[in-house]
Amino acid sequence: MKVAIDMGATTGAAPATLDLEELLATRLLVQGNSGSGKSHLLRRLLEQSAPWVQQCIIDPEGDFTTLSERYGHTVVDATRTEAELTRIAARVRQHRVSVVLNLEGLDVEQQMRAAAAFLGGMFDADRDYWYPVLVVVDEAQLFAPAAAGEVSDEARKLSLGAMTNLMCRGRKRGLAGVIATQRLAKLAKNVAAEASNFLMGRTFLDIDMARAADLLGMEKRQAEQFRDLARGHFVALGPAISRRPLPVTIGAVETSARSTSPKLVPFEAPVDAADLIFTATAEEQARPITRRPAPPPPPSTNELLAQLSRARPEAEAAPQTLFPEIDEAERDAQIDAIMAELLGDPDASFRTVAVLYQDFLVRCRIRRVPGEPPALPAFKRKLAVARVAPDSETASSDAWQQALTMSEALTEDVQGVFLVLAQAAVTSAPCPSDATLARLYGTHSASRARRLLTWFEERGLLVVRLDFRNNRVVAFPDLGAETAPGDPNGPDAMVDVRGAAE
Repeated sequence: MKVAIDMGATTGAAPATLDLEELLATRLLVQGNSGSGKSHLLRRLLEQSAPWVQQCIIDPEGDFTTLSERYGHTVVDATRTEAELTRIAARVRQHRVSVVLNLEGLDVEQQMRAAAAFLGGMFDADRDYWYPVLVVVDEAQLFAPAAAGEVSDEARKLSLGAMTNLMCRGRKRGLAGVIATQRLAKLAKNVAAEASNFLMGRTFLDIDMARAADLLGMEKRQAEQFRDLARGHFVALGPAISRRPLPVTIGAVETSARSTSPKLVPFEAPVDAADLIFTATAEEQARPITRRPAPPPPPSTNELLAQLSRARPEAEAAPQTLFPEIDEAERDAQIDAIMAELLGDPDASFRTVAVLYQDFLVRCRIRRVPGEPPALPAFKRKLAVARVAPDSETASSDAWQQALTMSEALTEDVQGVFLVLAQAAVTSAPCPSDATLARLYGTHSASRARRLLTWFEERGLLVVRLDFRNNRVVAFPDLGAETAPGDPNGPDAMVDVRGAAE
């Protein structure tokens, strides 16, 4: 059945239609700088095709969640585990539900992992559920980058692989990719090359205009016209639209995005501007900082293991140790000494947990530590606590014990960073620098350390603020404590401490 989707008008006010059945077989690429009307075009396509085909929107900014109010799309919050997102995607295909995957609030790497998990679940659905689905990916250059950025190689490979599967192999599984990007030069070529339909909007950079002209089969001298396109005006080409480059003006939409472009308003500076910006309010001076409780995070690996151990029948309890004569206190002291020796290596922070665990097992055998060595989950927990090593007074305080309890809800890779920040707050020490946090996180990137602070703050664990000298203060509402001001651009304190000790 041929379904013509009304996208607006062509030159001369003739209707511009898009063959939906052909689109499902040939895919679509939309390109346009910020403000060119790219999101407006996607919204027009989604609104017009909503009664005819199931839809899935990968939405980095949460702009398309308003489709749920009028067209019944289900909004999937991406702040879940990757396994859970994969299972939800499989059920989306099974029950033929139109959804919006809302990635708002996640950093770039988390968005890439969440989108990869969701697209993977839709791609791997059972053959019985291979119904047609229009999969719209906004800001596709984030999920299929042409070059590596600050994200990890693993996240980039997962996301790029999912996008490649969508555009290259998705057609046989009923998945029709519609990808939109601000920069063609930043989009992976093997992903862009799989689209047969194109809608090119306003762009200014020569490299993007050259790629747009090449995809449309135009001469390079004709590429200059992309600079002159008005907002909402595109040049279309493809079997679902037109066999020749065709100017198209996108029509009106019935829904709107949650965020809109800022509008100019008359500006009038207040008379007491200096007092307003340099005088702290009563709320800022109050301690402890209070805030609304954040939604509980997904269960961590430690919590899941604890639940499984509690659910295990007593008959299946762990067998008695083969070494009943072991002095547990002496054994724990040996293990603590090995952990301190292990972390004494300056490069330990940049080694993977698996490598550290193998080194730990070897040291246990050399020291002849009796009994079975701690399993990997227990080792990860010991590693996070050993990296902090508070004094006896701090370790026995109620605030520190509460911080340890809070850290158990986090994944092992971020527990060490959280505990170092909590220790600084409990002892009123200066806030650690970005370099220190990056080392604890196992990276050389200070920006990743800053994103981790934002991740903690979004989950209601802490509050980050800057004082008048741009020093950072981290407050823990649940602990009733906060760090002293610390320079975020300062040196790596761990390196300084070790250098002084040497």
